[in-house]
Amino acid sequence: MRRPLLSLAALVLAVTALGASPALAAKPKPSPAATTPTRTVRADGVRLAYRAFGEGRPIVFIMGISGTMDAWDPRFLDAVARQGRRVIVFDNEGMGRSGVREGELTIRRMGDDAAALIRELGFRRADVFAWSMGGMIGQSLAVRHPRRVRRLILASTAPGDGKVTPPTQRGLDAIAGTNGAAVLSSYDLLFTPDAAAAGESYVENVLLRKSAKPVGSRETLLAQILASGHWLAGDDPDGRRVARLKMPVLIGGGAHDELLPAPNQRYLARRIPRARLVMYEDASHMFFVQKQRSFLRRMKRFLG
Repeated sequence: MRRPLLSLAALVLAVTALGASPALAAKPKPSPAATTPTRTVRADGVRLAYRAFGEGRPIVFIMGISGTMDAWDPRFLDAVARQGRRVIVFDNEGMGRSGVREGELTIRRMGDDAAALIRELGFRRADVFAWSMGGMIGQSLAVRHPRRVRRLILASTAPGDGKVTPPTQRGLDAIAGTNGAAVLSSYDLLFTPDAAAAGESYVENVLLRKSAKPVGSRETLLAQILASGHWLAGDDPDGRRVARLKMPVLIGGGAHDELLPAPNQRYLARRIPRARLVMYEDASHMFFVQKQRSFLRRMKRFLG
């Protein structure tokens, strides 16, 4: 019998309440991702909050809709750092500790922010891991600033040329918040029903950071929804330019994704020259957490 999946918000409260239980009382290994202090940098007129840890070639992680950098699984980031990487996570404009500009928030603007962050941190170029809406930002970044991106990983994302396969109704409700929850609170959409253990582990890992706030403001979420909608409709010319990308691209997804369904990743793999595709038939939107061991091996081979 399958265990019912709770919302992320409810599970966070449950795990916190169980903090004194023997199973959770044992101190886990220190997590660099969960303890690295937050810093800020001024990048093209906006304050961007970021964290950086590890040694080696830099890899920048771009978060998806509604999420702050606290929403990344610290243990996943730690594992990437152990592969000999300098890991950088940051808050997109208006999320977490990053500032807000005047004017319309767009995928293009957030892509330019990512390029400016890479530059301001002193890197000539970086590898990029871009998830969900972050994958849209990653595509725009790679199209507009190809010299800043060495290799690009697009996880659970969608094209920007109007050829999108839309979310299911449940996915749309989560994105619009009609169920009273943002995407990162829709726990049963991030993991498949038989992956409760992986999902619970993810929440416990997020809580390794004291005062973690993985979900950003409602106001910025609405702006991100509009920005993503324009991208998916093909209104941004960057979305039609991905066929020109020359850097190596790895595309990943889960076959049960209801937010940005698997046909989107398969389409991107055909659209982007020489792109590699990896799909997990028993995973969903957060496949790289559920299938962490397998995907980390693929990442390592891809990034070199």
